[in-house]
Amino acid sequence: MQISNEDYQQYKPLLFSIGYRMLGSIADAEDIVQETFLKAYQMDEQKIDNKKAYLCKVVTNRCLDELKSARHRREQYVGPWNPEPLLLEKLDGSDPSEMVLQKEGLSIAYLRMMEHLAPDERAVLLLREVFDFSYSEIAIIIEKKEENCRKVLSRAKQRISRIEDESLDYERNKSLIHRFIQAFQMQKTEDLLELISENVTLYSDGGGKVKAALRPIVSLSNVLALLYGVTKNVPNDFYFEIRNVNNQPAIVVFLNGTLHSILSFYICNDKINEMYLTMNPDKLPIR
Repeated sequence: MQISNEDYQQYKPLLFSIGYRMLGSIADAEDIVQETFLKAYQMDEQKIDNKKAYLCKVVTNRCLDELKSARHRREQYVGPWNPEPLLLEKLDGSDPSEMVLQKEGLSIAYLRMMEHLAPDERAVLLLREVFDFSYSEIAIIIEKKEENCRKVLSRAKQRISRIEDESLDYERNKSLIHRFIQAFQMQKTEDLLELISENVTLYSDGGGKVKAALRPIVSLSNVLALLYGVTKNVPNDFYFEIRNVNNQPAIVVFLNGTLHSILSFYICNDKINEMYLTMNPDKLPIR
């Protein structure tokens, strides 16, 4: 079998979705998908028995290589590291590629939690829990025995168990964020205490490109102090919208008509437990 242009259209959303979830980077995922298809086009058609399995294996292994080489860069990163936000239009299911994007495991909270996993744990968790691959398929893709894959998955799930409580109800979370914005603007402390965990943590990602907190900000009082400080001297043309970011509502901030930052949330038990403020211009979509 030979890879065709039709295969490119069919499998590209799946491959991008694997790459993005593995790496937390849109640009890196897109590059790896392109490299994968270039390699596939050059392959002898006799060597490709199962197109989907072959393409997924190439993408996954390229991501594993990238994660290993990126470890040093992550260690040198200035301040907290947030995954690159994926700004989406509201999905309605009319496009087949949306089915892949609508799967779980896309939220900023989930992707950030993936950083606590070893590369092989990340791969097995995604392939099994998000993309429903069988253990036999995963074993072929990452070149491990099925029994080892099961152990890797068990270990990975234990390490990120708390993310399973994340609320993924878009409209419910959107309503909560609206209430947060209103309470924040009116400085209604009692309402904020109902909406935000006392132990909330804010991760501010400027990447050394813009001014941002170099360490996570912990506790409700400290997080609110930082947010009030940030919004105190904003220019008159400042405005924000609640947009679909990684299939969850997020606050998208504009200054001078340009996208300035994105504030995403980890919501659990109807409370904001974590916030992810991404300001690094290299991570912000141009739109």
